[in-house]
Amino acid sequence: MRITILLFDGFTMLDAVGGYAVLGWLPGAEVEFVAERKTIIADDLRSGGMAAWRDYSEVEATDILYVPGGPGGRPQMTNEATLAFIRRLHEGSTWTFGVCNGVEILAAAGILKGKTVTTNYYARESVASFGAHVVTDRYRRDGKIVTTAGVSAGMDGALYLARLIAGEEIAKTIQLGIEYYPHPPFSYGSADEAPAHIHDIIRAAEETALEVQMNAKEPRFLQPSL
Repeated sequence: MRITILLFDGFTMLDAVGGYAVLGWLPGAEVEFVAERKTIIADDLRSGGMAAWRDYSEVEATDILYVPGGPGGRPQMTNEATLAFIRRLHEGSTWTFGVCNGVEILAAAGILKGKTVTTNYYARESVASFGAHVVTDRYRRDGKIVTTAGVSAGMDGALYLARLIAGEEIAKTIQLGIEYYPHPPFSYGSADEAPAHIHDIIRAAEETALEVQMNAKEPRFLQPSL
């Protein structure tokens, strides 16, 4: 079972590795990290990165197409190379998995029109503008498409997808293996329940500051061709 995780400059690390830590343990899973160019892809904080050891031309098909989000996702929404790659792999995938505002990229690729999906709290209107029906769930399935809310929700959605693929016993075993039993120190049950002033801070960051901050920094490591 091939799992293809898309990487792009300025992705959010947990968007990618949270679900990877779950789905990568499925029996028979073979994970590949793919980007437009084979190199070390810098994350949004510019301190970390992941190796994309295949480029778009080297991947003909996959079983699970996995698209994370991050501030760098916005340019990908108009990057025809990325959008064409997503459309091509989605056509033959068994599952397509979108995390956070990675769901925006899927929407921009034109594959979510008429679908019921969830996404990052601050990407809901954007995703809806592409013809999707957006709900506030932590994760949501519509056919072969599984989408999740922001960042950490990717782990919840991945466990849900693991159960669909391999059964509840294996999914529960993976959950124990990564000891994922979240118990945060704050009582908000969802993004919608957080106080308004915190929303204002994050909304301002989502709209401008995160991308500006990311673009103002050079990655703190070499990005050689692989």
